[in-house]
Amino acid sequence: MNIYLVIIIGSLIAAWFLGMLSDRLSAKAMQPKPPEELADVFDEATYVKSRAYTLESMKFSTVSESFNTAVLVAAILLGGFNLLDQIARAAGAGPLATGLLFIGGLALIAGVIGLPFETYHTFVLEKRFGFNTTTVATFIMDRVKGIALTAIIGGALVAGILLFLRETGSYAWLLCWGFAVVLSLGLTYVAPTWILPLFNKFTPLEDGELRDKLEAFADKAGFELSGIFVMDGSKRSTKGNAFFTGFGKRRRIALFDTLIKEMDADEIVAVLAHEVGHAKLGHIKKHLAISIIKTGVVFYLMSLFLQSDGLFAAFGMAHKSLYAGLVFFVLLYTPLSLALSVAANLISRKHEFEADAFSARTTGRPETMISALKKMSASHLSNPTPHPLTVWLEYSHPPVLARIKALSAPHATTK
Repeated sequence: MNIYLVIIIGSLIAAWFLGMLSDRLSAKAMQPKPPEELADVFDEATYVKSRAYTLESMKFSTVSESFNTAVLVAAILLGGFNLLDQIARAAGAGPLATGLLFIGGLALIAGVIGLPFETYHTFVLEKRFGFNTTTVATFIMDRVKGIALTAIIGGALVAGILLFLRETGSYAWLLCWGFAVVLSLGLTYVAPTWILPLFNKFTPLEDGELRDKLEAFADKAGFELSGIFVMDGSKRSTKGNAFFTGFGKRRRIALFDTLIKEMDADEIVAVLAHEVGHAKLGHIKKHLAISIIKTGVVFYLMSLFLQSDGLFAAFGMAHKSLYAGLVFFVLLYTPLSLALSVAANLISRKHEFEADAFSARTTGRPETMISALKKMSASHLSNPTPHPLTVWLEYSHPPVLARIKALSAPHATTK
């Protein structure tokens, strides 16, 4: 028995099983009535709709994850990867071009398999519950732009890694690590002005009460912004949100137009204060450092397994290659990836609590952040009582009830 095959198939099935178990437990944990803390935003009709949305989302997840896992396991056991490699090699290109054809082919196949599920989720599930505002034209253009960016950026990343692996010897993983980090940081820097506007329109927030309050808070917190923008989130969904983009002097905040319609000025200030908290408390730097270290660990481990005969035998490959080794390592990495994801979510949830506390402390009004969280939870039809296993596996943010409880504590404005 090939140990690599056992680990890969076993981890794929285990990840699928954990997802199914998580959904089942969360479905059982749902309460017949909204929690008392949310009764002011979840009336009976809204809560019934929230339960239905959560259950339908779980059913969709069950079908899509089961199908994707089954297809991947079948491709491994039936020699699908070897077949694609033979097709790529038949083009008669050099090693680098063949590698790009192989990995690009995998990405294309994954996209084709996922497209029906994306289409159903957008135009059936999300529309059924009043969220979807995406037109067919926007949906198609999003995919076209996404494919183009993936081909350009992903192609450059893969090409660089393959070249370093082929030309620079036993310490190639260090160069791959540095290259990936530099490319990632560069994309973060240019994303606000070059990439994000390809998908959404960003308009400077007009003068008025909201802008005055946001700028006043930023000044009070000693937080420099290069701009405050409104993003046309309503182009795709009714769900509201806000986020920071860029870093350094190019740091800006983007508010969904749906969020502005959903919340009053003080609530949006509280949301901004939460995001500022992430920066002032060092969360962004910590996440960046962890990401860089994790990337280095991945490339080092990859260097240990990249040319393993057993790994290629697990996939029934007729030929060994650097490009196929990259793909196979990603699958071999599945159990460690899951463990690191759980750890990352644990750290992220801790940081969310800290950012909530920063918002409460700097605005002096924890009740305003609570109000914002309640409105967002109700408008998104989120499940207020997920099972602890679901939170542990999937949640990068704490459940809304836990956040409300922390903000309601007597020390919320002084901690």
